[in-house]
Amino acid sequence: MGKLTVLALRAVLVVLLAGSVFVQAVMVPLLAADLDGLDSELAYPIPAYLVTILLGVVTAQVVLVCVWRLVTMVRRGTVFSHAAFRYVHVVIGAFVAAAVLTFVLAVLLAPGEAVAPGVVLLVCGVVVAILGVALVVLVLRMLLAQAVARDIEAARLEAELDEVI
Repeated sequence: MGKLTVLALRAVLVVLLAGSVFVQAVMVPLLAADLDGLDSELAYPIPAYLVTILLGVVTAQVVLVCVWRLVTMVRRGTVFSHAAFRYVHVVIGAFVAAAVLTFVLAVLLAPGEAVAPGVVLLVCGVVVAILGVALVVLVLRMLLAQAVARDIEAARLEAELDEVI
């Protein structure tokens, strides 16, 4: 991966991470203030919604940090090692956690008249999309496993060839 590509990806990751911190620090408190008036229309207490949203943002931040670490490994040429699996597993887990949190949000929004049923259905569609991303990352993990196995085999064959020569 070229230096410019790594730099561009890191810039995007920094912007996304800064945006997620902005959402946590500014937008969620503003949402809390807006939801104060709807307290009687919502079926669950407001903190349940806010905690779910905050945890969802944390899952996104975890993914961003893991992608940063993987990009660093790519830059160093060490991504085809068993150390990369730790970050890939965390990314998969974070996407599954995000899907669960999104489903929890759908469950929180479902009862009562505050939110239309179509909106709850759309949120459930987002759950399926997030799980789809988790499955794509799982497939990419399998490709990484094959690449690591081939890299190890190539190193072994090169060592044998060096002994012969």
